[in-house]
Amino acid sequence: MKRNEQIEKDTWDLSSLAKNAESWEKDLKKLKKAFSKARSYKGSLSGSSDSLYAFLCYLRDTEMEAERIGSWAYLSYEADSSNPDVQKRMMMYQNAASTFAEDISWYSTELVSIDDEKIKAWMKEPRFAEFRVYLKKSLREKKHILSEKEERLLSLYSPVSGSAEKAFMDLNNIELAFDDVYGEKLTHGTYQKFLKSHDETIREAAYKNYYRAYDAHKNTIADLYISSVNEDIFTSKARHYKSSLDAALFSDNIPESVYRSLIDAVHEAFPILHSYYDTKAAVLGKKTLRHWDCYVPMVSGVNASRTYDEAVSLIGEAVRPLGDEYRDILLNGLTDDRWVDRYENEGKRSGAFSAGGYTGKPYILTNYEDNVLDSVFTLIHEGGHSMHSWYSAKNNPFMCYSYSIFEAEVASTFNENLLSAYLLSTSENNEEKAYILGKNLDDIVATLFRQTMFAEFELRIHEMAEAKEPLTLAVLRSVYRNLLQEYFGPIMEFEEVSDLECLRIPHFYRAFYCFKYATGISASIALSQRVLNGGEKERNDYMGFLKSGGSAYPIQALKKAGVDMSTPDPVRKATEHFSALLSEFRKFRNL
Repeated sequence: MKRNEQIEKDTWDLSSLAKNAESWEKDLKKLKKAFSKARSYKGSLSGSSDSLYAFLCYLRDTEMEAERIGSWAYLSYEADSSNPDVQKRMMMYQNAASTFAEDISWYSTELVSIDDEKIKAWMKEPRFAEFRVYLKKSLREKKHILSEKEERLLSLYSPVSGSAEKAFMDLNNIELAFDDVYGEKLTHGTYQKFLKSHDETIREAAYKNYYRAYDAHKNTIADLYISSVNEDIFTSKARHYKSSLDAALFSDNIPESVYRSLIDAVHEAFPILHSYYDTKAAVLGKKTLRHWDCYVPMVSGVNASRTYDEAVSLIGEAVRPLGDEYRDILLNGLTDDRWVDRYENEGKRSGAFSAGGYTGKPYILTNYEDNVLDSVFTLIHEGGHSMHSWYSAKNNPFMCYSYSIFEAEVASTFNENLLSAYLLSTSENNEEKAYILGKNLDDIVATLFRQTMFAEFELRIHEMAEAKEPLTLAVLRSVYRNLLQEYFGPIMEFEEVSDLECLRIPHFYRAFYCFKYATGISASIALSQRVLNGGEKERNDYMGFLKSGGSAYPIQALKKAGVDMSTPDPVRKATEHFSALLSEFRKFRNL
């Protein structure tokens, strides 16, 4: 449908960010005036604690307002990126933000130039309490902060940074044209539904039509991704990181060993993963699998459809272990408070996300499909993100409320684990239990194994580029095809276009993001089992994690909640959990 055909209650209410476009433009003018004051603080930070405190208050107030105004523009754009007025306002904000980045580019250099003993003494003053975590993390970045002139040059580059991602997103969400599948429109949203069809002719037609569109643009998309990789390397070198991976992990204080041990632990589990695909072939009655067979549910004939309202009721039951407060806030957000933009429309971003801020509601974008159980899991997943944002904002000052993506994927997949556990405990017969087990297996493959494959692809490509090996479309496809063969095993028969999958993953434009899904589900499996099998202490430990926001580095925060992600043990335990689920499923299906 068109955006203006959406029913109001099915769309998010952005009034907590701005009343309308007119008020937003007035707010942007005020923000630009605040931005223009940045240079007036230059040269004052080291003078006294009063000077530093005054600047930090300015920075807090200005960035808080920028987050609110930028979020309204961003969310409006993601809901309908084909609207020229929306495009214009998004560009207006980006232009203002890039000017601010240039005007404040002096700040990081000046901050780290303050004598260590002096700033440590100032930070002990009570009024600096809300800034202490922020300052400690900022000072840790000292060796990667450049001179004032260099910082200014990088700020001048900021409008160009991310251009490859934007071009890809516009091509992917607006301009790609798909053929219909037996008279039904093929979109990013309906593609997932078609691939779950038990009619192989529908799956095959959807798959081939979908990749035909990417095949038509493969050279352009390859160039965009290669440009994004080169940008990652440029930034990491400019800031004196050891590598682009080091640059991506540094701010969260995550050792590279965590990334590499994830890949190693998943490789150890390849026999289990290949057994899963063997099982899928057996239940489909096939000797070999095709790429379009991977997502069809292993159990058919079970009514898995849920309307949006039914999904909300189901979610309400699943999250009861987290207490009444958590449940009531989430259910109100999913319904009356209109956190959620529910259904697909032209120009709307594919997939789903949560976008929580310090002010305003923790918004959720979905493309909900009533007849796809995944939509329920997606909704509770994004609800986990939004509740994480809600608790973080309510329990931390602005300057340290924002949690890392490494932590975010714990809160979201934790909720999915609760939903799986609830569905299994309430299923009325073995057929339903087998269906939910199959769904759980599919989700772990998608989140742990597949995201690790994506992470390995990113690592290989970045390391090749850093070693000055030329990147081309052929190279991207070759590396990706080898990974497909390693991960899916000998039972899979791939198509000529199968390796074009590497060109359609939006998260590749946020380098080394995908591994956080895999580590996140590993941590969430451990924590959800701890909460479900524990009592008030275990629940409080987990709620403490949600409330911690950005007050600690992620590995520290998770350790307090009960899981140590500095070791490969949680990943190994997650693959063991997967193996146990697979054995249980095979028992139900007499395999």
